Amino acid sequence: MAGLDVIDIAIAPPDALEESLVEKVAAIINKDIYGTRLQLAGKIPRIIARHQNAEVAKAMVQNLSALGIVAFMYKHSELLKPSVGPFRAHSLKRMEGKVTFWDNSSVERSIQTGNVFLILQGTIQTYIENESTKTRMKFSLPRTILLGGIPVWRPVKEKTKDVAVQTVCFIRLYERSSMEPSIEILQHNFDYSFLGQKMTSSSLPNLSATAAELRNAFPRAAFDDRLTRSLGASIPFPSPEDSIETNCRLIYLYYQAVSSYG
Repeated sequence: MAGLDVIDIAIAPPDALEESLVEKVAAIINKDIYGTRLQLAGKIPRIIARHQNAEVAKAMVQNLSALGIVAFMYKHSELLKPSVGPFRAHSLKRMEGKVTFWDNSSVERSIQTGNVFLILQGTIQTYIENESTKTRMKFSLPRTILLGGIPVWRPVKEKTKDVAVQTVCFIRLYERSSMEPSIEILQHNFDYSFLGQKMTSSSLPNLSATAAELRNAFPRAAFDDRLTRSLGASIPFPSPEDSIETNCRLIYLYYQAVSSYG
């Protein structure tokens, strides 16, 4: 079901996966029990069903919510919008009633302490392909025969490809008005000197300390660090949607749903 009018139904996987709950959810989304059990496993919000009829999707959400599951719906096109890219901060300073950030070009952006809706800490894994040329010695049968059986080896150049995994941790700040992050802090591209005596020689604990400082600065904001841990089963309806951006947007939508529940 492709198209702008398709409605996604997403849930936050329950803490306890009881068989009776799996059966009830399977009946609501019209899927087999085995597939439903896989979709209910994991830690992060995930898409569990889709429908082209908004009223049917709304009924599914209501029935899932009645089971005690946090369920929400949105237009599928929202999930596939290209990211405009957040303000990538290089330094920050806490001030009265706000936090001011600067990027590498000394461009400034301030956010009032009551305006941050979600602080999201996570990990991005990228795969970098490196191509190199290696030389090895190859046995030459024709030349060996020409030389009367004396073994002859010749150098041969071969191209090889190595894949390296690069892991970078991040913090993203979201305002309620948009699922696009307002501010992003990357582990290896930030000045942690504002931490003072709390700063260490390692960027990872510094990033965690920065997250703690931001939680204190924005006390109304929800905090989520599930993306720093193993994600378990991948989101149903995989690539190109199964990405860090999709996960971040689903977590944002989850907190919107939770706040609307009161």
